[in-house]
Amino acid sequence: MNFGATFWGPMISFALFVWFTMKYVWPPIQQALADRQQQIADGLAAGERGQQELEKAREEVAALLKEAREQASQIISQANKRQAELVDEARAEARAEGERILSAAREEVEREVQQAREALRREVADIAMAASGRILKREVDAKAHQDLIDELAAQI
Repeated sequence: MNFGATFWGPMISFALFVWFTMKYVWPPIQQALADRQQQIADGLAAGERGQQELEKAREEVAALLKEAREQASQIISQANKRQAELVDEARAEARAEGERILSAAREEVEREVQQAREALRREVADIAMAASGRILKREVDAKAHQDLIDELAAQI
């Protein structure tokens, strides 16, 4: 067996294999690894941006919730204020209505008192006429003496 041919033959074949691999196989593998590394880096960066956007969205949601709570509080306070105003208006209207009813009742009472006085004056005048007629033993003409009767009723 020849040491030179058995040693140098596989060495040359291996060297050609290494050169061929370095020239044609290794660059696409390197490019694929570089592309994959870039994809991973992009994915990590996108994940980081997503985390930042998520945190930002959470802050915005918290701000919106706070604003909504403040608006709700304002709406409730305005509703309570309006309720108090309506109650005060209703009380004022009720007082005014009560005073109007009381005034109307007083006027009605005054009118009835006046009517009762007039009726009483007429009755007193009639009684006076009857009494004077008996005293004079003759009937007094009420129509003829109307002025006298009115004067007498006014004094009573």
